[in-house]
Amino acid sequence: MNQECCASNRPVMMLTCSGASNVGQLSNHAAVELTRDGFGKMFCLAGIGGHLDGFVQSAKDVPQMVAIDGCDTGCAKATLEHAEVPLKNYIVLTELGIEKTHDFDLKREELERVKEAVKGVCFENSPLIPVVDQDSVNCCT
Repeated sequence: MNQECCASNRPVMMLTCSGASNVGQLSNHAAVELTRDGFGKMFCLAGIGGHLDGFVQSAKDVPQMVAIDGCDTGCAKATLEHAEVPLKNYIVLTELGIEKTHDFDLKREELERVKEAVKGVCFENSPLIPVVDQDSVNCCT
């Protein structure tokens, strides 16, 4: 799949909360869309939580990562800490002004806000370069 987009000059690994609330599902869905857009690649937080060697080592080695939690319970953050994976970039959706509910009808404007926040935190310390081939932002295979 070839498409021109802006991406970090390094691969972006996205690790998300997939909790049983709107913000957990927004976290997950935003990472799915960003992966499809070629921004980076979603990775398996459960594999890290299960202390599977390859998953943990990949998370430790990747140069650019963002953990996305739905709320301040911080399940993604706690999972990374428990596996001794350094937290590189971190977002909590309720801190973006998104109220936590148990309504799974996700709002497009909230999803776009999450995607922009993820891009923003990843680009803070990393210059933008054009990426033509989505495979060039593949960090987790």
